[in-house]
Amino acid sequence: MESLKLVGTEKSKRIENSLEHLKKLFIMPDSSDKFMEFGVHLLDLIHDFFQKQGGIHSSISIEELRKIFSEIDIPERPELIRDVLDEIKHNVINHSVKVSNPYYIGHMTSAIPYFMILLEMIAVSLNQNQVKIETAKASSFVEREFLSWIHRLVYQKHEEFYTRNIQNHRISMGVITSDGTLANLTALNLALAKAFPQDGKRFSGVRKEGLVQALQHYGYRQAVVLVSTRGHYSLRKAGTLLGIGSKAVIGIPVHPCSNQININKLWETVNKIRQKDKAVGMPTKFMAVVGIAGTTETGNIDDLEELARIARKLGAHYHVDAAWGGGALLMDGGKAMLRGIAKADSVTLDAHKLLYAPNSMGVCLFKEPHDSKFLHHTSNYIIRKGSVDQGRFTLEGSRPFACLKPWAAMKILGSNGYRSVFEHARNLQNTFIQLVKEDPHLELLNDPELFIINYRFVPLELARLLDRLMQKPKRNAAAITDVNKIINKLNIELHKTIRKHDMSFVSRTILESTGYAPRRIVVLRAITVNPLTETYMLEQILSDHREMGVELWNQFKAGRKHTLPRSIQGAF
Repeated sequence: MESLKLVGTEKSKRIENSLEHLKKLFIMPDSSDKFMEFGVHLLDLIHDFFQKQGGIHSSISIEELRKIFSEIDIPERPELIRDVLDEIKHNVINHSVKVSNPYYIGHMTSAIPYFMILLEMIAVSLNQNQVKIETAKASSFVEREFLSWIHRLVYQKHEEFYTRNIQNHRISMGVITSDGTLANLTALNLALAKAFPQDGKRFSGVRKEGLVQALQHYGYRQAVVLVSTRGHYSLRKAGTLLGIGSKAVIGIPVHPCSNQININKLWETVNKIRQKDKAVGMPTKFMAVVGIAGTTETGNIDDLEELARIARKLGAHYHVDAAWGGGALLMDGGKAMLRGIAKADSVTLDAHKLLYAPNSMGVCLFKEPHDSKFLHHTSNYIIRKGSVDQGRFTLEGSRPFACLKPWAAMKILGSNGYRSVFEHARNLQNTFIQLVKEDPHLELLNDPELFIINYRFVPLELARLLDRLMQKPKRNAAAITDVNKIINKLNIELHKTIRKHDMSFVSRTILESTGYAPRRIVVLRAITVNPLTETYMLEQILSDHREMGVELWNQFKAGRKHTLPRSIQGAF
């Protein structure tokens, strides 16, 4: 195992464990030579990783990695930086996933501009803490400027509004968070505070008195959030953390293939809740309605305008989760595609998705900056009353200077640069969809708007059988289910085979919202946002997947034909 750990390299001699030596690690060297030496070495390690030929994943097994990283004690003696860097090279860098590989099209994580590495070095070396201007002087103003840019991108208010509020420390147009989960938690925390605000001297608000007292004071039996079943799981986590419970984040069915929230089903759900309210004798507080601008699994967009109208009728906070799709407002046609987003009381988006920043950074915007006061908090030693600290409005305390990266990227790329990148992504999406439609062995299972395609391998025999069965779906319901179970198994095995071959990567999920609804269908999931991916690569990827699928199907027929369900035996 030692050979695995260091791959033949020997550690340097032991170094003196003294305060004088340790002090040198905390002080920038007088000469830049030593600093540059390690900097160049580090950049060489990174460069080698990107230039190295081979698959997307290293050949090392999960079990081998588990053994490498199983030291149970903190290292006792100091080690030289170069020794630790060598260990990082052999044990971490060499076994990291090449998410920037143009054949890696399975997740939202993609290639990022190389200058992000330099920006990360700046942010780390400055080590600003965004909670307090005493630890983040210039960077606090950078953060507020970036928030203003994104707020204007989403809400498009008049120029005077932004001139007045961009550096108004008394309020905030939004907050920067560590990721999209915390951004959504912030939005629903705001919704909760607005749902149960201070009521004169009788009730000091839910943030002080808690949910039980809030429900009792206002006379509600529960507080709920309405969102589609395609809503991100972070919303359910927020329900747990806010005390309303994950069950109170109610999933509304979506339309097959379009994956948009079914408005009729939403009203059915509301009416059922109201009927129960009437029976119990206490109403429900509809705390929030959530629209999705870019569903995580399928890349679709809810009817944001209609959901805005519904939220107003219910007296609910309207939140749009645009963690995936918010950046698409920069693309041609993006504003029309996300029509209605400006009517949201809050919007979340992720910089590490379509703004092409590294992991991770979320943004939660407030349509009305004065809503930020619902989240306001202070402390005697930090974020004091009257201070200009952004930490007064954030759920998090200490935060890094993460917004430096998307702030600089918007200057380096410009809106025109982002527009070009999105045009390429759109071309890749359309090409992929067309290739799937033209291939008799592949089936398209969604109608994406934002670069996420669901498809699956279907053997020709089963495709023809399904076509016949679907002509009378009610009569043939059992057979349709049985055929899809076989196809599900095939696609699970195909996905494993793709991983094993390691020359491309797509992800896998299960959807109930395909043309075979409500059956749960295993789908392969491709995301076409990597600027390095070319159309000919998509042809190669799908060709390889088809060949693997055909081979698996032939093996299945040869070895397991006798296990076919009775409903489809003799169909081949």
